[in-house]
Amino acid sequence: MDSAPARHTGQGGTGPSGGSTGTGTTAVRRSVTAIHPPRGPKAEQARPAVRPQRARRRDGVFPLLTADALAVVATAAALPGLRLPVEAAVPVALVLAGLHAQAGLYRPRLAPSALRELPALAGRAAVLWCAAAAVVAAATPGQALGWGALLAAVCMQAVLACAGRGFVNQLRRRVRVRRPASTLVVGPVTGASAVAAALHGRPEYGLRPVGLADTAAAADGDTGAMPVLATHEDIRRAVIQNSVRHAVFTRPPEADERTASLVRLFHDHGCRLWLADPAGTAKVTGMRVAQPADQLWGYAVQPLLPRPARPLERYAKRGIDSLLASLALVAAAPVMALCALAVRLSDGPGVIFRQERVGLYGRSFTLLKFRTLSADAHESATRWTVAGDRRMSPIGSFLRKSSLDELPQLWNVVRGDMSLVGPRPERPFFVAKFSSVHPGYEARHRMPVGITGLAQINGLRGDTSIEDRARFDNHYIDTWSLWQDLWILARTAASFFRFRLGGS
Repeated sequence: MDSAPARHTGQGGTGPSGGSTGTGTTAVRRSVTAIHPPRGPKAEQARPAVRPQRARRRDGVFPLLTADALAVVATAAALPGLRLPVEAAVPVALVLAGLHAQAGLYRPRLAPSALRELPALAGRAAVLWCAAAAVVAAATPGQALGWGALLAAVCMQAVLACAGRGFVNQLRRRVRVRRPASTLVVGPVTGASAVAAALHGRPEYGLRPVGLADTAAAADGDTGAMPVLATHEDIRRAVIQNSVRHAVFTRPPEADERTASLVRLFHDHGCRLWLADPAGTAKVTGMRVAQPADQLWGYAVQPLLPRPARPLERYAKRGIDSLLASLALVAAAPVMALCALAVRLSDGPGVIFRQERVGLYGRSFTLLKFRTLSADAHESATRWTVAGDRRMSPIGSFLRKSSLDELPQLWNVVRGDMSLVGPRPERPFFVAKFSSVHPGYEARHRMPVGITGLAQINGLRGDTSIEDRARFDNHYIDTWSLWQDLWILARTAASFFRFRLGGS
């Protein structure tokens, strides 16, 4: 049990269905397009997050990876002075791919330029071949690479990689012109209409605007024939009916709650997100700016890269969870046996308490705990907290205060229902209730739910604010890393033994 409804501090009118529905002019504009308005006025229902749809990307990283790998192989084969076997080009190419990824050279761009990337390519090529020369000199001192061969390798590698990337960019540009992707421009109408006009006039970007998602209180400014979508439901229908694949924000998504709530919608439908800056003054904090800088007909633009979309680290997280949870189950087996015996003797049959909770992407699962209170199914699903309930036995009270009642959740981690670290799972009744009040609450389901989390180590347990809990959970997801998980586990273990390891 996490927090109490009485502590809600959000405003119900600022959610996805809040705000103005626009003016009469907006309704007229909407009627002349293929984007249909809702059939009737209907309040936005809280929807659990769904698994994001992974649309096929025409600008994936594989063509660029191929161009870089071919440049390495060609360089190793064409320069006899290197005396490097061609098969050694494979690990060299893998190292180069890592260097390019670290520099952001595989990130999506609207206006890619191989020539602008040439300094970065040359710098990484120098690092690569200097490292290769050091390895060769250490392994076979008699075959150390000379300075002339090393300089030739760096120059040839940079030129070939630049040429290959230029060829890939040219092919992509032609495909974009022939098959543009449906796009929504998100933001106040004045700035959004300017960005939409630029996209209309420059088909080489491959983005065909089909509407403006107005995030202001009312539509103002001239948008021509472009439809203005004023409600969350209108935007959802437009995304589905027009197969929207890109969303261009004209202000940072965290600028207001209404804009932030749209990020989840676009992410659920597999859209790629961009941030354009019509005013040239937006300062986005906490995001990695692509280098070299990208632009959309003079407007500064950068991709909004969701941090959780890192499959290799996700698999590592799952592996660590399974290993640690299995070891913890074995180590805690005697303690769990004593807890089960105490519950059986104190409260009778029914040692394990099962309850439906909402997990990753809104999927339900059965959470396991030691029973601390006898309650019917309806009461356990809709009652917020049982702290201080007189029906709770001394054994039940001890298990709850010591968190020993949560030990069976280690089996949920082994099964894959939960993670060791993540947002705490909640019951479907409260998920629907909180999602309708707090726009950021629904976004907590982007990551697997966990036994402990950033909110818990900061004291947000029991009767505490839902708004604070959601803010901490979303901050954890946005800044997630394996090291942060290990840090949270260490803080949790320390707090269990009443120690504190720095911070609040």
